[in-house]
Parts: sequence; structure tokens; C-alpha cells
Amino acid sequence: MADYPAEQWQLPNYEVHELAEKSTKYCVCVFVINEGQKFHKQLERMEPLAKEIDIIIADGDSMDGSTDINILKNFNVNTLLIKKGVGRLGAQMRMAFAWALKRGYEGVIVIDGNNKDSVEDLPNFVTKLDEGYDHIQGSRFIKNGFHLNTPLSRLIGLKLLHAPLMRLTSRFNYTDTTNGFRAYSRKFLQDKKVAVFRDIFASYELHYYLAIRAPKLGYKCTEIPVSRIYPAKGKTPTKISPLRGNLEVILKLFAACMGKYNPEHKNG
Repeated sequence: MADYPAEQWQLPNYEVHELAEKSTKYCVCVFVINEGQKFHKQLERMEPLAKEIDIIIADGDSMDGSTDINILKNFNVNTLLIKKGVGRLGAQMRMAFAWALKRGYEGVIVIDGNNKDSVEDLPNFVTKLDEGYDHIQGSRFIKNGFHLNTPLSRLIGLKLLHAPLMRLTSRFNYTDTTNGFRAYSRKFLQDKKVAVFRDIFASYELHYYLAIRAPKLGYKCTEIPVSRIYPAKGKTPTKISPLRGNLEVILKLFAACMGKYNPEHKNG
């Protein structure tokens, strides 16, 4: 499979603050923007694993002070990347993947930075990468997976629309297609037929596209059990607004399922 030449990569402008040298085979990229104490609590939980996997913060340019370098050093964060300019999650992901590939990591684990996910399962993603898997999806709904306080609207949308469409399109038996706790191999991310580094990926579509593209190109895929716990009270920790945000998710899901982000598509 041909590699995607770095000179063709379309990336957002971003800053790099390298706090330590590369020390592990894989890295975990934490996507965050203005998550405050939730983010710090998550880093506190992740810190014991810092010797096993380098922690990379992919910041969408937070303004709440939560990604201050002096704070991150206390949690043994390896590198802080700060996206500048246009683009949301998809731009943060491209930034993080580019840094990871250029730095020589053999695989990338991705996770949100709002303290909902079971960071204790990070070693299980490492194990699957070592076993040769290229796309590893965390799932709350398989054996030993767990979820709590998940908003009912999220469950309905996932079970009745999102997961069935993704299964139909990818021909892989996904159960938790909205869960951003995943891992990707270097081989998959740098494949020219995947062409991940394109400006067309600005938001949530990149997660959906990669989940569909991996099995269709014959990459080795699997799901592993994870947990996701929403707070029992208060505002749901999410960047997806109830109306406009959910509509955007649905439209991008349909676009991904129809192949509109494939590099061979006229709009891809």
C-alpha cells in the first residue's frame, strides 16, 4: 500500500510545545478545548500510565487556562499541540496524526479530554496494536463494556441510526460508532488510499470516515470493551449542540456512508 507523501498533507496551523523526548512505541492523543477541571482530573488518572505511553495533548486553542504548560508538566504530559485557525475536531485530529507520524510512533490512540472515558483501558489498546490491528474501536456495548447516565437521545440515535448505517456501509459489526476512544496503526494512517490529511476533514466526519474506510480497504479491525460514564447531574459534557450539532452529525454520517470523503470521489 502506497504511503501518503508528507508534502501533500493539508494541515492546520499549529504550535508544538515538546515537554519531553519520545519514549514509547505508541502515543495517546487527548483532544481538548476548554474542559477545565474535567481535563485535569482525567490527566491525573492517566499520569500513572505516562511511562507506558506518551501523552500528547491536541488542544483546539483553549482559553480557560487548562492547557497551561506548567500545569501539564505536573501530569507528565509529553507534548502539547495547539491548533490555530480554522477547523474543529477533524483539524485537531489531523494535527495530532501528523505529529505522531513525523515523530515515529507506530500507532496512535485517541480519546476525548472530558473525563468520561475509561483511561484505565489504554493498555488494552496497546495490546491490540501490538497484535497487528489497524483500527481498534472502543465499545460500551460488548461483553465487559459499561456505560452509565448516557443521555437517552444519544442511545436512541446510536442504536437506531448511527451504528446500523455504519455496519451496513463498512460491513463490519460495529456496536459503538459514536465513541471517540479508538486506536489506529501507523500503516493505516499513512496509506494514500486513506489520505487522512485533507482539509475536507474539519469536524466529526473523520471519525466516521476512518471507521468505514478501514474494513473496506482490508485493514484488521476489532472492538474492545471500554467504559463511558456521564455525570449524573448537570450539563452533558459534549461539544455537540442539541439541534444544530446533532443535525451536522447526521449529515456528515450520511456523507461518510455515501463515500463522499473517499479520495477517489470527485469531492474527496
